[in-house]
Amino acid sequence: MRKIGRLIAGGLALLCLYLFAIYLRTDGGGTVRETIVLETDAVHSAQPSAAPSEAPEPRQTILPATISGGMVIKNTAGYDIDINAVVERGCDIRLQAGAPQILIIHTHSSEAYSPAGLDKYDDLGTNRTLDQNCSVIRIGSELAQMLGDCGLEVIHDTQVFDYPSYTGSYNRSCEAIEKYLADYPSIRIVIDLHRDALGSDTVIYKTAATEKGVCAGQIMFVVGTDASGLEHPDWRQNLGLAVYLQNAVCQSYPSLMRPILLTKYRYNQNLTPGSVILEVGTNGNTLREALAAIRLFAQCAGPALAQLVQ
Repeated sequence: MRKIGRLIAGGLALLCLYLFAIYLRTDGGGTVRETIVLETDAVHSAQPSAAPSEAPEPRQTILPATISGGMVIKNTAGYDIDINAVVERGCDIRLQAGAPQILIIHTHSSEAYSPAGLDKYDDLGTNRTLDQNCSVIRIGSELAQMLGDCGLEVIHDTQVFDYPSYTGSYNRSCEAIEKYLADYPSIRIVIDLHRDALGSDTVIYKTAATEKGVCAGQIMFVVGTDASGLEHPDWRQNLGLAVYLQNAVCQSYPSLMRPILLTKYRYNQNLTPGSVILEVGTNGNTLREALAAIRLFAQCAGPALAQLVQ
């Protein structure tokens, strides 16, 4: 009997184990497996499926700005200047007929404008390019053509002085100007044509003339002096030329010209009387706006310069 009882107890134990195994393979097992799946999803959801992209650089906002100018000098050189007296004195530079008279050069040759429409280029950084169809060299070509149409003899230098090294640009352009003056001693006017830059890391200002029927940037003369202590005896002649041309343009397009900037630095303008920097637009302006500006300028400056020919 005892043996039969042990057999019955053992059978019952096996039956319990069998039923428990069935439970695990059905509801219980399903619950465990579901818990594992949920944990697995939680792990994956904490890890993105792709590496996060780098944060995009903040884009600079371009804002229009019309700088009040006209017959005004922004004097940072410290000299006492009466612009009305300069206007009355006129320009004493004279151009020789039948010989090279004007040199247009670009110390910062790679300066370019804000890309727009089809005017796009490979940017070297801070709106600079070696594409001469999009840089200030394109503006210089337009100016040279329009001055030539007025009967003036113009040389346009298209060398690049600020790339690959920006440092030393003025030294390199100085050498070029000196060579031109040696080869063509009849040159009396040197225009170093640039593009200005206005703004900060987040905002760029594009200058805007308010002339009717045209979308144009603004233009600024920069005239150096000897206030830095370096020799520059003829800077007043340069200022006289700038004021003469400023007055001619303002008669027809009063909003085109920003105040003339009189500075203590020379910018190679000590090489010959009749040397000026011409800043056409800013890095916020488009190429088309800069072209429109230089065309308005040349319409007035060309005839004024032609009156200096003797």
